[in-house]
Amino acid sequence: MLYIVGLGLGDERDITVRGLDAVRRCAKVYMEAYTSLLSLGLDPSALSNLEKMYGKEITVADREMVEERADQMLREAADADVAFLVVGDPFGATTHTDLVVRAKNMGVEVKVIHNASVMNAVGVCGLQLYRYGETISIPFFTETWRPDSFYEKIQNNRRLGLHTLCLLDIRVKEPTLESLCRGKKVYEPPRFMSVNTAISQLLEVEELRGGSAYGADSLCIGVARLGSDDQKIVAGPMKKLLDVDFGPPLHCLIIVGETHPVEEEMIEFHMINSV
Repeated sequence: MLYIVGLGLGDERDITVRGLDAVRRCAKVYMEAYTSLLSLGLDPSALSNLEKMYGKEITVADREMVEERADQMLREAADADVAFLVVGDPFGATTHTDLVVRAKNMGVEVKVIHNASVMNAVGVCGLQLYRYGETISIPFFTETWRPDSFYEKIQNNRRLGLHTLCLLDIRVKEPTLESLCRGKKVYEPPRFMSVNTAISQLLEVEELRGGSAYGADSLCIGVARLGSDDQKIVAGPMKKLLDVDFGPPLHCLIIVGETHPVEEEMIEFHMINSV
């Protein structure tokens, strides 16, 4: 059996009782570490806390392992109980859907144990979840690669009066372009996009596209370390959020659409002049 277990958003204590029971039954435990991270990060002491709480040794699974060598884990799950731990909810990333498909094609039984994710916990900022449009991802720009395919999605959401949740790039164990060209992988240091970088890139795209999807005065909400004790939520126009120190990762951003009076009351608690 392959157990895909959601860990929630905060720390090792956010796992559900059902998830913890499953992990403790498993012969081997893997933890996915590239679509998201718990607020405690992935340093050795943080992993030690997880192992102590769960009573199991944990193997960190990077993108390369899950996307290229998942069959090894699935073969293990064919003969024993194996847990694959995912920050947030198991189906917050398409990679994990692919893992389920591969497992079923190999005849491996799969059990999914859900948990909180950014997709529902973001309701804490005061915007009603059913008033969100399509969620977008914002990748880090490079000198030669500045994708803006998310622009039309924001534009469509705004046209419909809907809020846009922007998930910000996480780069963990990503090979450098130069090393790929040489055929020997050298990895970039980990990077986590901040609200400030996301807004800067968004404004650059708006200037180039000129479709008035949003602008420097558009109301946004920046969120940092959602679900942890020190989470930070600040609302205000894009140009003002640019200067806010949101602190350590992980961050996300909401571009606010049309608002209900109750939403407006909640946003007021987080306005930049109130926090």
